[in-house]
Amino acid sequence: MRIGLLLDEPKGPDALGRLREQIARAAGDGFTSAWMSNIFGLDALTALAVAGSGVPGIELGTGVVPTYPRHPAVLAQQALTVNAALDGRLALGVGLSHQIVIEGMYGYSFERPARHMREYLSVLVPLVRGEHVAFEGETLKAQIGLTTPGTGDMPVLIAALAPRMLKLAGELADGTVLWMTGPKTVTEHVAPAVTEAARAAGRPAPRIVCTLPVCVTDDVEAARERAGEVFKIYGQLPSYRAMLDREGAAGPADVAIVGDEDAVSAQIEALAEAGVTDFVAARFTSDSRTRDFLGTLL
Repeated sequence: MRIGLLLDEPKGPDALGRLREQIARAAGDGFTSAWMSNIFGLDALTALAVAGSGVPGIELGTGVVPTYPRHPAVLAQQALTVNAALDGRLALGVGLSHQIVIEGMYGYSFERPARHMREYLSVLVPLVRGEHVAFEGETLKAQIGLTTPGTGDMPVLIAALAPRMLKLAGELADGTVLWMTGPKTVTEHVAPAVTEAARAAGRPAPRIVCTLPVCVTDDVEAARERAGEVFKIYGQLPSYRAMLDREGAAGPADVAIVGDEDAVSAQIEALAEAGVTDFVAARFTSDSRTRDFLGTLL
């Protein structure tokens, strides 16, 4: 199982410089990947192209870029450009986002999201593989080919939690990017569904990228309380709430990986045994103990 880091999104005028420092440190420490969320601050793809282009030797991923605001051909062109800037080290993670964002903020319909994702991937994936696309679906149309450099083996991953989305992650994409999903749910729900979908489609074994909050500490109760505060919103969004319920977790604090070095090591090992191919650590405290421990796993 590969070990990566979730990047902290910097604020302020020197945000990209500080992001570059994070990526360089992660690469220097030997982490295999660094991932950036795409919410309401920096555009993740642009930021990774600028901050990561001068830092070799580490995969850079988006976790995840919302699909609805971008036509898949536009996203393919942007991602291929970023991949060229990064010398082929981009992992493109895309996702539906959430109804409250897509309908409430952007004003798009969130009706039948799995249909949207199937049609989106039907355009996006062939384009990033260098193919011409002629597609007409219920929600998307495309008659286009791209000459953008950067085609090849760039993985396309989707944020997939529900059964139909996991099927798409194995059948049409290269795997899934998870958040707030614990080992029990990966073992019983995610890994079997996405692996079987890939097998049935004759595709390679999918990647399962699992991002979870991590804190190495002797004060477990305080750390879980902190995790509950920092990640509270994710216990209220329907897609993550469903995964927490599958796990038997009351909230995000219960799936956070917390404890001393031995306890955290055991919890991360449980993810590997569950089928996770890439573990991405989301640190939520500023102490160095967690970072130092993660370095011992590399």
